[in-house]
Parts: sequence; structure tokens; C-alpha cells
Amino acid sequence: MNENEDVVLESLKRADHLINVSLKYTKTVDVIRNTILRLLEACDILIAEGLEYKKSKKKIREVPKTPKERADLLYKVFKKKKNIKAYLDFFHLLRRIKNSSYGKKDEYRKNVAMLLVDDKDNYTEINVEMLKSFYSKTNEFVEFMREWINSGKE
Repeated sequence: MNENEDVVLESLKRADHLINVSLKYTKTVDVIRNTILRLLEACDILIAEGLEYKKSKKKIREVPKTPKERADLLYKVFKKKKNIKAYLDFFHLLRRIKNSSYGKKDEYRKNVAMLLVDDKDNYTEINVEMLKSFYSKTNEFVEFMREWINSGKE
């Protein structure tokens, strides 16, 4: 295992713990937010890892510095690969969530949720079930990228 694989697995392990242990007992929005940050970290590392692989195959010259530029380049490089758009849309969703202002709903209660506020004062609710689906989607993305990188196919 290389260093990036370790970091991705650690981020996923921490996210799993945050969802299944910390959130269960604390029921706070901060735990929801920290879980999203862990998932975002794992996705960002995967994207960089995919681009590093392409760089090692001399398909691209360099890996961009910002997460958005890396995601855009990964899309260009992987256009023919099925599902890549859905995974990158998911990555951008996590980035939007991270950068949004948020409120709290039912904190310290069973139905705790993070309320995202957009520019037009519309609210989007991120609850525990949605967080679990984010975790699942991140795991799918990890499997997708690892399978592609380990297969050695262009």
C-alpha cells in the first residue's frame, strides 16, 4: 500500500467512526460537518492519485494545485470512463456543502440535521441517512478509482 492509500483508508475509517459512534452519542452538527470533510479529503486524494497515475504514464504534464482544477482535469482525462461524471458531481456537491453557511436542526436529538443555506435563503437538510449515503458513495468512488489504477489500463 502506498501513502495515499493509507490516507484514504484512514479518512474513510474516521468517517465511519464519526457516523456510527460519535454521531450516535453526541448528535451534533459538528460531527456531520467533520464527516463530510473526511469524505471530501478522501475524494480529493483519490482524484490527485488518479492524475498522478496519468502523469506517470506521461498522459498529462502536471497535476494542478487546486481541487477544482484537479477534478476538471480528471474529467477530461477520464471522459470515456463510465460513472466518472457522477463521482465528480458528488465531489463538487461535497465541496459546496463544505463552503456553505449552515444551521442546526434538532441538535442533541435523534433527528439531528445540518441545514445548508444558499444565496436565496433556501434550506437543504443533511441528515444522518443522507450522510450514510455520502459515505457509501465515497466508498464506491474509492473502489472505482482503485480498480482503474490497479488494472493499469488507459
